[in-house]
Amino acid sequence: MQERTDVIETVRPLEPTPTEVHQVPTTAPPAAAVDRVETVAYDPYDARRQTAYRVTQLIYWVFGLIEGLILVRFVLKALGANPEAGFAAFIYGITAPLVLPFQNLFATPQAQGSVLELNSIVALIVYALIAWLLAKLVWVVLGDSRTAVRTHSSEIDARV
Repeated sequence: MQERTDVIETVRPLEPTPTEVHQVPTTAPPAAAVDRVETVAYDPYDARRQTAYRVTQLIYWVFGLIEGLILVRFVLKALGANPEAGFAAFIYGITAPLVLPFQNLFATPQAQGSVLELNSIVALIVYALIAWLLAKLVWVVLGDSRTAVRTHSSEIDARV
């Protein structure tokens, strides 16, 4: 486990107040007032939370890519794109296995080459739900909601 420390608060040297300046004898040099407080905090569960966050982001990225491809498929079908065109054939080929579990779930209305593919809409909803559930599962298993912040304080008070 990697230790990490962060400086939470640092108080800079204080200037003497006007009453302190007037209390210093005129024959002596002015006193230097120095107050320094440093607080360091360490959270041992930070690495675990960071891992859970990154895995969750990876899940959302992968499912976002899947949903984006299915959305492009839906738009191409709705606009009546030529299935023989290279881009349309590429998108249809990639997304066919993703939409396959939802085929024949609903009727597919067609009009003048445009297709309202309701199966793609259902696939979008189901994949969004799966992504959310997987992300929550990862956060429950890997993420740690506990905080065990250990602090270290040091104080320097030097008055000359």
